[in-house]
Amino acid sequence: MSIQKRLQQVTIGPLNQINGTIQLCPYSPDWAMLYQQQEKTIKKALGDRVMGIEHVGSTSVPGLCAKPIIDIVLLVKCSAAEEEYVPLLEQVGYKLRIREEDWHQHRMLRKEQPSVNLHVFSVGCQEAKRMIAFRDHLRQCRRDRDLYAAKKMELAAKKWEYVQQYADAKTQVVQQILNRIREAWE
Repeated sequence: MSIQKRLQQVTIGPLNQINGTIQLCPYSPDWAMLYQQQEKTIKKALGDRVMGIEHVGSTSVPGLCAKPIIDIVLLVKCSAAEEEYVPLLEQVGYKLRIREEDWHQHRMLRKEQPSVNLHVFSVGCQEAKRMIAFRDHLRQCRRDRDLYAAKKMELAAKKWEYVQQYADAKTQVVQQILNRIREAWE
């Protein structure tokens, strides 16, 4: 299946084509502050519906270059029960953009100012645990952080039709690092 068809199946609204390179920025301590502001906003909007919330992705790793988009994992009782949280998040500027029913019931909401991708999973979801473990490892392991940064910079210089293609292209190095994390746990 083509990337366009796959994205059309899960995207709410029009697809965003970039038809160019990915712009990476050096790490900024402002990203942690932006996350903290969004965490407060989300907790205020959802109250006890928040079962967990974490800053993830490259903006959560000091020293790592990143697209200047704050990635947040939000855990709720059931991510498929959109009526329980989406309207409340829409009131504070988030918009539902991705619905992946076949992939951990993942939902992704987007906010433009500041630029945020809010990844919603059900509490206990293994993918959310993987994202947090990956972040924690990169914060502690300079070798893997540098390896990941080098791959990101190499791929960012290429032209992509969709940002998802760039994300997919990082899969091999991410898996390589995750395998090392698993080995350390065993």
